[in-house]
Amino acid sequence: MVNYDVIIIGAGAAGLFCAAQAGKRGRKVLVLDHAKRIGGKILMSGGGRCNFTNMYASPENFLSANPHFCKSALSRYTQWDFISLVTEYGIAYHEKTLGQLFCDDSAKDILKMLLAECDKAGVLVRHPCEILAVEKTESGFSLTTSLGEFSCTSLVVATGGLSIPKLGASPYGYKLAEQFGLKVLPTRAGLVPFTLHEQDKTVLAELSGIALDSTATCNDQSFREALLFTHRGLSGPSVLQISSYWQPGEAVTFNLSPSQDLLSWLKQEQIAHPDALLSTALAKHYPKRFVQTAIEFFGLSNKPLKQFQGKQLDQVAEAFEAWQIKPNGTEGYRTAEVTLGGVDTNELSSKTMEAKKIPGLYFVGEVMDVTGWLGGYNFQWAWSSAWVAGQVV
Repeated sequence: MVNYDVIIIGAGAAGLFCAAQAGKRGRKVLVLDHAKRIGGKILMSGGGRCNFTNMYASPENFLSANPHFCKSALSRYTQWDFISLVTEYGIAYHEKTLGQLFCDDSAKDILKMLLAECDKAGVLVRHPCEILAVEKTESGFSLTTSLGEFSCTSLVVATGGLSIPKLGASPYGYKLAEQFGLKVLPTRAGLVPFTLHEQDKTVLAELSGIALDSTATCNDQSFREALLFTHRGLSGPSVLQISSYWQPGEAVTFNLSPSQDLLSWLKQEQIAHPDALLSTALAKHYPKRFVQTAIEFFGLSNKPLKQFQGKQLDQVAEAFEAWQIKPNGTEGYRTAEVTLGGVDTNELSSKTMEAKKIPGLYFVGEVMDVTGWLGGYNFQWAWSSAWVAGQVV
C-alpha cells in the first residue's frame, strides 16, 4: 500500500486546484479520477472558452439551504485572487457581459495552468482509476482502486455533481458522504432549459432560434437576459438562471419588453399610425416571425390600432410584459450546467470544508449544496472552496 498525506478524488476544477494548494505546503498529494480524459467540464465550459470567474462574485449569487456557508471561503479566496493567477500565467481574457470573464483563446489554457500548478507542487495525477472501496482507518483512510491500494491522512472528495453524464458525472461523491453518515440533500438539475407542455410546444417550436431580451421571474427572483426559443422548449441565459429557482408545477413570468413601457409606446403608435395593424406596429419592436405567432398564442386581435378601445391596448401590453407559462419540466442533467443540492453544508466546516463528524474527510466544489448563478460563479466556488481546504489538508 502506497501512503500519501492527501488523496483527492476527482481531477476537475476543484480537485486540481485543491491538490496544487496542498502540494505547495509540502504535502504528498495524489489525485485520482475515473475519466480517460480529465477536465472535460472545464474544456467544454463557456463554449470552449471557459467562463472561469465573475468580477462581481459574492455570496448573493449562490443558492444553498444554508446561505451563509459560502461567505467565509469566498471572502478568503476571491475572484481577484484567481484573476491574478490567470494573469501570472499570461492567459489573455475578456469580459463578455455582466462581469463574466472568458479566455480569449481556449479553455485548454485554464486546464494547462491547473496541471502546471500541480506539477510545480509535485502532485501526482492518475487516471483512469476506478475506486472500489474507501475505509476509515486509525490514521486516516485506505482506498482500494483499480490501480492498487493507497492510504492517506486527508481525503478530499471533489467529484462534482450529476450534470452532463456523458462527461463522466456520477453520484459517487454523494454515496461516499452517505457511507460516512453525512446527510445529502435531494439533487436536481440547475441552470437548465425548460421543456413545455405539448400544446405550448406545438405553437412555440415554430419560433426555434429566435432570441428576445427578457426578464424572467419566479419565486421573488428575477433575471434580465436573453430568452431563446428552441424546438424543445425555452432556453437562453434568463431561462437557465431562473430554472434554479423554479419548482415543478410553478409558472414563470416573462417580461418581453424589459427596456420599454409597451403600453405607452403602443398609445404613441396608435396616434401616429392609426391605420396600422397591431402586427405591423409590434414588428418594429420584435422579430416578424415572433409577432405573428405571439398574437395568435396570446389570443389577441390583429386589427388596426385605431380599433383598440378602452383597456384593449392594456391587455396587449400585459400579454407581452407579464407572459406566464408553466413549464412541463426541464431537460434534466443531460444539458444542465450544474446540480442543485448535494452534501448538506451543515455537516461541514465553512472555514475548512472538513466533515464535522469525520476528521480528515473534506468536500470541495459542486458535490456540496452550494450552487452558483450562470456566469462563472460555479468556477469561483470551485476555486474558493478548494483553496480553503488546500490550506489545511
